[in-house]
Amino acid sequence: MASYLGLDKNISYFTIPAAFVLAMLPRVYSGLTGPGKKFFDNSNPRSFTSKLEGRLQRAESAGANAFENLGVYAAAVTAGNTAGPPVGTLNNLTLAYLSGRILYTWIYIWGQENRKMIPLRSIVWGVCMSCCIALFSLAGVRSL
Repeated sequence: MASYLGLDKNISYFTIPAAFVLAMLPRVYSGLTGPGKKFFDNSNPRSFTSKLEGRLQRAESAGANAFENLGVYAAAVTAGNTAGPPVGTLNNLTLAYLSGRILYTWIYIWGQENRKMIPLRSIVWGVCMSCCIALFSLAGVRSL
């Protein structure tokens, strides 16, 4: 069965590098090319975050969160593929994860200026983790 995007090929493994790129984008914004570039010192990159405030600091935090979740996501995709569920299911869960990470990053960096958006960030994070849990659960159920 094809996914809602009409994809009949398994693209789930390709979403792992895409998740890595999404994890890098906040750093690109906050320090490498964006407004935080003036604070970034390549000879001492770990001191960078202590110099940031506001939106730039949140961008660094969003990137750190993405990298913290990347291992879980990659393992979930691998487990899901090993179990061999329908391609549409894999594609839908992995694309939902990527979409959630995009939304999560936007909320973390720009959306939190509206205090009412702060709880939404946690909800979106939970949805992303639910996609990972679903991939692991599919692997577990199919291996029984």
